[in-house]
Amino acid sequence: MARKLGAEAAQRAEDKANSDMPGFSERALEHIQKEMLAAGRDARVRGEDLVNSAKFAGIRPAEDRAFGPVFQKAIREGLIEPVGFAPRTKGHGTSGGRVYGWGRALA
Repeated sequence: MARKLGAEAAQRAEDKANSDMPGFSERALEHIQKEMLAAGRDARVRGEDLVNSAKFAGIRPAEDRAFGPVFQKAIREGLIEPVGFAPRTKGHGTSGGRVYGWGRALA
């Protein structure tokens, strides 16, 4: 139940981001791909760092949760692959953040 509610909230955040900033999802997905390619084949990149770099590049949704569905799509498309966890720098009482490596589409 909690996962379902979280997924619904993330989808609402992504929908709002695309409404406020047309093309948000596509821009964020392209940014993830570009950053992973720049990092190199053996790099391990924290999801939080990808979100922060996207925001620095001007891809700034009202809620960071809007990035959740984008990360899910990046995994489905083989741009990134979860490879571990790292301590979070944001969020109170949250579990470790995901660490990503190159997905099959980049290899």
